[in-house]
Amino acid sequence: MGVAAYDLEVTSPVPPAKLFKAFVLDNDDLIQKVIPQAISNVEILEGDGGPGTVRKVTFGEGSQFKYVKHRIEEIDKENLIYRYSVIEGDALMNVLEKISNEIKFEASADGGSICKNNSTYFTIGDFELKQEQIKAGKEKSLEIFKAVEAYLLENPDTYN
Repeated sequence: MGVAAYDLEVTSPVPPAKLFKAFVLDNDDLIQKVIPQAISNVEILEGDGGPGTVRKVTFGEGSQFKYVKHRIEEIDKENLIYRYSVIEGDALMNVLEKISNEIKFEASADGGSICKNNSTYFTIGDFELKQEQIKAGKEKSLEIFKAVEAYLLENPDTYN
């Protein structure tokens, strides 16, 4: 098994607690509202929404992938940290065992936030994941981030 890591850091004028609420606590509903074509359905297969919960995310038409299953590892509301793993689905492309993600929201000096995302890709066998492949996935994530950020800026009273 091989391991590849990728870090992404994004700044936002939106305060960290608001981003955490939107992206972590209300992710399923908000993403479907803001970008309905991105995700068609989210269902909890096991658990109560906390650590250990397994969710199936079905992507919308036009997506290159059909679905993924996420296992929530940790939701730290005090420190605004969310950890989850992609454990199944065609996004693993039959070459990845799993993808572990940690997303942390921190305050920036200007009252906004810094979103730090660390992803670790665990490959099957000797497969080597190319940085271009990882980067393409991160660019898609960044598009979703910016769409949600725009929604939060247009609706400043949400998630207070």
